[in-house]
Amino acid sequence: MAARPLVARQPNERLQALIQEAGCSNAGLARRVNMCGAEHGLDLRYDKTSVARWLRGQQPRGRAPGIIAEALGRKLGRTVTIDEIGMANGKNLASGVGLQFSPTVLGAIEQVCELWRSDVGRRDFLSGSSVASSALVEPSRDWLISSPDSQVGRMAGPRVGLCDVAAVRAMTEALTQLDHQYGSGHVRPVVVHYLNSVVSGLLAGSYREAVGRELFAAVARLTELAGYMAVDTGQPGLAQRYYIQALRLAQAAGDRGYGGYVLAASMSHLAAQLGNPREIAQLARAAQEGTRGRVTPRAEAMFYAAEARGHALLGDGRSTQVVAGRAVEAMDRAAGETDSGDDPVWIRHFDHAYLADELAHCHRDLGQADAAARSAEESLAGHPQTRARRRAIGLVLLATAQVQSRDVEQACHTGMKAVELLGTLRSNRGAEYLEDFQQRLQPYREEPVVREFGARMDVQAA
Repeated sequence: MAARPLVARQPNERLQALIQEAGCSNAGLARRVNMCGAEHGLDLRYDKTSVARWLRGQQPRGRAPGIIAEALGRKLGRTVTIDEIGMANGKNLASGVGLQFSPTVLGAIEQVCELWRSDVGRRDFLSGSSVASSALVEPSRDWLISSPDSQVGRMAGPRVGLCDVAAVRAMTEALTQLDHQYGSGHVRPVVVHYLNSVVSGLLAGSYREAVGRELFAAVARLTELAGYMAVDTGQPGLAQRYYIQALRLAQAAGDRGYGGYVLAASMSHLAAQLGNPREIAQLARAAQEGTRGRVTPRAEAMFYAAEARGHALLGDGRSTQVVAGRAVEAMDRAAGETDSGDDPVWIRHFDHAYLADELAHCHRDLGQADAAARSAEESLAGHPQTRARRRAIGLVLLATAQVQSRDVEQACHTGMKAVELLGTLRSNRGAEYLEDFQQRLQPYREEPVVREFGARMDVQAA
């Protein structure tokens, strides 16, 4: 097969290192590549001389680099990318890693594993990247129109069973509780290392079709959690990459409902934080359209609430009222059902307290101070103490509503409660809410109670 040289025909040291790590001979790798290619319908006839050429810097054409990466990944028991084997052909894969909604399951595995690996490696392009609104909306269109993945099972690598899937789910639940109580600054490094060191190996393993679907569903949830934690640690550009990959993993799982959740609960909230109201409503409506007839009333309530946030930020009070009304109606239907076990685990946390929290945001953004205060108080009454970050945000929402009502003294009192609670967390989101509250206090900065609040804030931060 014809080959083309790499730039400057430099030795491929990356490939050499991986072959040594895998303990393969050149002939052994060639055999594995030919066998792997046959599974993909390719008649490859590489030999030890072919591998020697690759090591000298030549690169095979077409799909061969991906097959070589897959063959090495099987031997190593983890996913290997074409970037990792030095066959990216000069393309800057790093800058775009995680931003694609891959058309294939294999491509999705490669994308998400490269994202985890890059995140653990603290690569600058991830931490410094900004969010592009189109990068949030375009994957939602791909998700809406893509055909279901016909097959996700694999017959290579260590055997993966339902017990492995259960372990990922249990880890996700434990990490979620820690995140709620202490903030993502304490927990996110653990999540990312677990994804990169353990979960990537599971995705590269061997699993039956049914197990594979369950595995992708579990990994989608943990990937979404890592994205949320990126938001909470002040890395929105990194969060969007995780959300896009969580959406793709949900597609591989065949879980249309969870895909809608990623759009409405994750991507749209990220758009809200970044002040892109049109994208908020677009993403929430995509979730509604793509899950019509496939989700429970509780999930419907969450999707409608997300759309209402977008309308409120646009200043469209009428549309906000209509869509918020649908959210309340759907939540009432959920509460009226005798068996809440029909709700999937990813939406069970969304109760009346969470809905009230969403509505408090809507009223705040529309300048409806009294309604915002009522919703914030309802939210606080429903959130348990273990939801420390959510309670802190609720306190800031209440304090903001009190400023809007010009009850500055009470606002500072409530705000100080939020400051004290946030002192127990490592949460960038909480800090951003508090910063917004301080900005709203600026017109009253000469009042003694506001000056005292500022002084106490300085002491708390010291």
